[in-house]
Amino acid sequence: MTILYNPFFLLFITFVFLFLFRVVLIKTGLIFTVKKKWRLFEDCFHVYQLFKVPKFNESMQRNQLYHKVFVYLNSLTSIEDSDFTNLFTGKKPNEILLRLDPNQIIEDDFLGAKILWINEYNNLVLKIRKADKRRVLRPYLQHIHSISDDLDEKKRDLKLYVNVVGHGDDHKGRWRCVPFTHPSTFETIAMESDLKNKVKSDLESFLKAKQYYHRLGRVWKRSYLLYGPSGTGKSSFIAALANFLSYDVYDIDLSKVSDDSDLKLLLLQSTAKSVIVIEDLDRYLSEKSTAVSLSGILNFMDGMLTSSCSEERVMVFTMNGKDHVDQAVLRPGRIDVHIHFPLCDFTAFKTLANSYLGLKDHKLFPQVEEIFQNGSSLSPAEIGELMIANRNSPSRALKSVIHALQTDGDGRGALNIGRRSTEKGPRKLSGEMGEGSGVFGKEGANAVKEFKKLYGLLRVKSSRKSQSFDLNGDQKEGG
Repeated sequence: MTILYNPFFLLFITFVFLFLFRVVLIKTGLIFTVKKKWRLFEDCFHVYQLFKVPKFNESMQRNQLYHKVFVYLNSLTSIEDSDFTNLFTGKKPNEILLRLDPNQIIEDDFLGAKILWINEYNNLVLKIRKADKRRVLRPYLQHIHSISDDLDEKKRDLKLYVNVVGHGDDHKGRWRCVPFTHPSTFETIAMESDLKNKVKSDLESFLKAKQYYHRLGRVWKRSYLLYGPSGTGKSSFIAALANFLSYDVYDIDLSKVSDDSDLKLLLLQSTAKSVIVIEDLDRYLSEKSTAVSLSGILNFMDGMLTSSCSEERVMVFTMNGKDHVDQAVLRPGRIDVHIHFPLCDFTAFKTLANSYLGLKDHKLFPQVEEIFQNGSSLSPAEIGELMIANRNSPSRALKSVIHALQTDGDGRGALNIGRRSTEKGPRKLSGEMGEGSGVFGKEGANAVKEFKKLYGLLRVKSSRKSQSFDLNGDQKEGG
């Protein structure tokens, strides 16, 4: 009996009991119930303060803090300990992702303070002890900014947004998005290499020019006009541009825009680091097939609202032709860069043959070149489809292209030749040059020389009127 009163024996019994009790709690899952009950008991002795992070701000723009908090919470390991969460498949094989569910509560710890997040509809609610707020809140939010920025940089999934018809006064859901997975790059599109390099250089200058634009008192945005016949690669160029910048794409369908104010609202709800696209703008302007007025489009391109909420954005407009478009649409400030997309020439054909068929040279190339020189041409899309259909036999693919050029393409290339012969001489170049801003024309050898001077960041007197520069896809006359 004396052993029962031995303190070491009692200590051993107590240790064994606690160990078995812990095993029972863990094995049966009772430990989670005990923790939950303990938190409820503990909360009775603390005063909490709530902070709401809405998805949209008062002006109906997306709240960037909401996005950062959402990214941060989805990266926490504590999401696995929640009562319930959402499971999604990832991009990698057998990858499973955990994502927040509405009304889900996530627990986080920062500097010894316990912090709770509640995922409500269009809101994320921060719950923190009032005693910890002054010490923790500001550094905690800075911590969220830092972590979310790092996560965005490491894994940025591009998205394609399309606008939908609004219902009543509820405009919060005007954009629908899908993953943007278009494979087009500047290496795969059929474009003159010199022109391609100029575009890439212009985009790289834009990315580095935030302080320069602000010093000039201008909003940090860039706008491009792509014009040319259908099937000449304008949409593929937009995809390549977005992939090059790692920007999301907002594709605006003007037929689904109810009025000028609705168009402004779409711009308000777009985010930074995005490409905003309006295709076939000339058709909407000529046929008046949209409820948006010309004034509404002009203000969208370069109005007060655009100057206020278009930071770090690239606007792209496409047209089949710009000859009959109001010059107010094309003026500098609304359009910075004009790029012509002509029908296919022999240089573009060789790029297509290399991409689609893996051919850098072939015995039939001289025959194809001669046909192009005689004025025949097709669009890159037409030639690309012929190559895809005959990709297993490069010789048969080239013969089908030759046949199509001799039948369907006879004389179409003369349109490009006629265009060059009727265009006026090189434009007078003027304006200020710097990072992300520049003016040059490319309609003759003299224009190319001017470009080399201007693109070397040569400053021109600011008293001369600024012009947008025109990058023509037709390279022959520029040498």
